[in-house]
Amino acid sequence: MLQDIADRRIREKIRDTIDRLAEEPEKQGKPLIGELSGYRTLRAAGQRFRIIFRIENRTVVVMVVAVGIRRDGSSRDVYTLAKKLVRLGLLGAAE
Repeated sequence: MLQDIADRRIREKIRDTIDRLAEEPEKQGKPLIGELSGYRTLRAAGQRFRIIFRIENRTVVVMVVAVGIRRDGSSRDVYTLAKKLVRLGLLGAAE
């Protein structure tokens, strides 16, 4: 998903935000509910993009599962895409 973002500067900002997750990821972003329970969301690149991630076993292993823009009502909404990945079993169960 990150490679699909055309603007190199935005990709770099998102990548920098992901890199910062190495330091206390449990204190960053906010927990999601419903189908995405166990995952967290973090705003990036001027608050427009979202990074959806989970923390595995309280170690510093952060799995980024989706990156994109919040587009309410759109099939390309980052949360809609993440839910689809969960439903298809393409993401492991969040702990």
